[in-house]
Amino acid sequence: MRSPLAALSADDRALLRKRLRTPVLTFLALLALLAVNVTLGATLPFAEVWIVELLVVAVMVMLILLVSMEVIHEPPLIRLFSGLGFFWVAIMVGMTLTDYLAR
Repeated sequence: MRSPLAALSADDRALLRKRLRTPVLTFLALLALLAVNVTLGATLPFAEVWIVELLVVAVMVMLILLVSMEVIHEPPLIRLFSGLGFFWVAIMVGMTLTDYLAR
């Protein structure tokens, strides 16, 4: 039984490799950032480690927003509203955490 990729021509395989490059690299970058975040959370190398963890999470959100959701290819108005949507979700999560931690 032949593999489905064996039936593809060299040009098709090159096109497939080109189209899969960005999602695979994004996935690997997200995994690496997750590993950094987990390592920082588990070891707590310094007192203000939470600032670095929040920066890592912000980079992860930007990767998801720009690359996975393909907002980078959209007009500026759509980019603005998608960024505002993520900002609004961050405000809601922050308010929920404030209420939860204050009790």
